[in-house]
Amino acid sequence: MPAERGQILLVEDDPTTAGTMAQRLRIEGYGVEVATGAVEAAASLERRVPDLLLSDLHLPDGSGEELFLSQRSRLAGTPVLVMTAYAGVDQAIRLMKAGADDFLVKPVEIQDLLGRVGALMARRVVPAADATLGVSAAIRRIEATVRRAAPSDCPVLLLGETGTGKEVAAKLLHRLSPRAAAPFVAVNCAAIPAELAESEVFGHERGAFTGAAMRRIGCAERAGAGTLFLDEVAELAPGLQAKLLRLLEGREYTRVGGSGTLAFHARVVAATNADLDQLVRDGRFREDLLYRLDVIRIEIPPLRMRRDDIVPLARQFLANASLASARGIRGLDSRAERALEEADWRGNARELRNRVERAAALADGPWVGVDDLLGGTASNGASPVAAVGTLAEAVTDAERRAVSAALAAASGEVEVAAGILGVGRSTLFEKIRKLGLR
Repeated sequence: MPAERGQILLVEDDPTTAGTMAQRLRIEGYGVEVATGAVEAAASLERRVPDLLLSDLHLPDGSGEELFLSQRSRLAGTPVLVMTAYAGVDQAIRLMKAGADDFLVKPVEIQDLLGRVGALMARRVVPAADATLGVSAAIRRIEATVRRAAPSDCPVLLLGETGTGKEVAAKLLHRLSPRAAAPFVAVNCAAIPAELAESEVFGHERGAFTGAAMRRIGCAERAGAGTLFLDEVAELAPGLQAKLLRLLEGREYTRVGGSGTLAFHARVVAATNADLDQLVRDGRFREDLLYRLDVIRIEIPPLRMRRDDIVPLARQFLANASLASARGIRGLDSRAERALEEADWRGNARELRNRVERAAALADGPWVGVDDLLGGTASNGASPVAAVGTLAEAVTDAERRAVSAALAAASGEVEVAAGILGVGRSTLFEKIRKLGLR
């Protein structure tokens, strides 16, 4: 029977117990691979990581505890259910403190087993593509801060490089807050032309300016009693910074072209990849506005500084992409996972997600490999300089290939490609123009 509900690696040396469990799990729709010892299980995990590991603690060639601890980084994000005799309960509890999810005491009741497996599998599935930031210790600390901040109405400032998951954190904050039933309204301050930014945020009255044929409700009003998320807040023009300060301090605003004030009820969460403290020193960002926004500061480190998150995030993105496409993708093979862990990911989780979704769409078989993920970006061994005559031509050719690769990885989104290349949007736009790529 196909693994409709997920793939399980069952590590059990007793053939009768293993056979009974495997048969019942398969009837329930799970795919089951049986390993009779720690060495065989480790070899299986080298080939691919299952959706759930179900392991006895006492094995003929080692222990389930040693297996788990040696494979912990590979199993990050994978539910682990251990089985033990009553005398080994202390060991099972110790394993749970080390990261295992649950344990069963032998002899195992089949219905209890099915219930625990089902619960862990359900917990593993993430319905939204942006539902988590990761599983690393750094991210757990950040998520703990988000949970503590959620009940408050204080503004929150999220800092981090492009693609690290600032909007994901903002949405998590909203979902955990008493405002969860109200709207979450996001404004990309960098994407709005300066002349339209005030109208976008605060709305305008009919006739407020040429072309204003009717009243427009702004984002501040649409947010209601929910959350107003200001992404790339450092890009706000000075005039709009002053109006945002009034919004935060007075909890009121005025539509463009209007005369009366409207009450503001939402919580403000802002995000930026810029150094706001330096912008204040440079006179490009209001210090008083920074004080109002920076009540609770949360900094999200780049993916290269939390490599424990790379594979779990990739698995999550792949699972969601597979569900959306119904292509039956089962997972990443072990070589692909190692390649992901070694990559630089200058575009952070956004770049990783793009790569994984592309691989899910184009992979030939049920397992995504290295070529599916990174094909076309690695060097083919030829020297790029050998094909050109001058240093200037070599530099131009290298830039063209780098920009083209970044745009391909970003599905043509210039802002994402700029993050991958580590340059500003305006710089990349100029490069694209000079290189004749658009």
